Amino acid sequence: YATAEEDRASLFEGIADSAITIKNDFTSQGVSNLLWAFSAAGYPEQRLFQSLATPASSVLCEAGHQSLANIAWAYSVANVEDRSLFNEQFINVCVQKEHDFDYQGLRQLHQWNLWRKELKSDIVLPHDLGTRCYNEFMKQTLISSDLQKQVVSVLHSVGLIVDEEVQTKSGYVLDATFIHNGKVIGLEIDGPSHFI
Repeated sequence: YATAEEDRASLFEGIADSAITIKNDFTSQGVSNLLWAFSAAGYPEQRLFQSLATPASSVLCEAGHQSLANIAWAYSVANVEDRSLFNEQFINVCVQKEHDFDYQGLRQLHQWNLWRKELKSDIVLPHDLGTRCYNEFMKQTLISSDLQKQVVSVLHSVGLIVDEEVQTKSGYVLDATFIHNGKVIGLEIDGPSHFI
């Protein structure tokens, strides 16, 4: 898009506009890939997500396990609640495909489930599937980036005692924590790409 002299926001806006006009033509994989791409790129366009909720719900039964996980994760990142999509049918389809989800899908569903609980929704994963997703999320491999090592080094150099890769009860991992003025401060140094 650099050649087209188009900034990133304009490009995503144009894609969203086009997708909304053909919203009923998407396959389950097509809608899940589009929504995932917008969320992963940091452009959770609200009107796109609102427009695609009903078409996404109409293809749930034919959706593969990865499409289901992508849709759930993308909506949680976009923070778009829609009962036409996230309802008992969504839960039933997830339960039917429970044994098809790989570790990545289970981790995405855990993030969706956390979001649902944050919303105080009655539509959450059943206990057994939710526990399986949580356990998989807790297994994530922890990797420190060069930037993280540099930041921690600076914190050490000013006399702070730093704990690295601190896992929270929700399963998320903070890159570093330290105590300042009696309060625990958590740092996420590498940003949201950590959890994509």
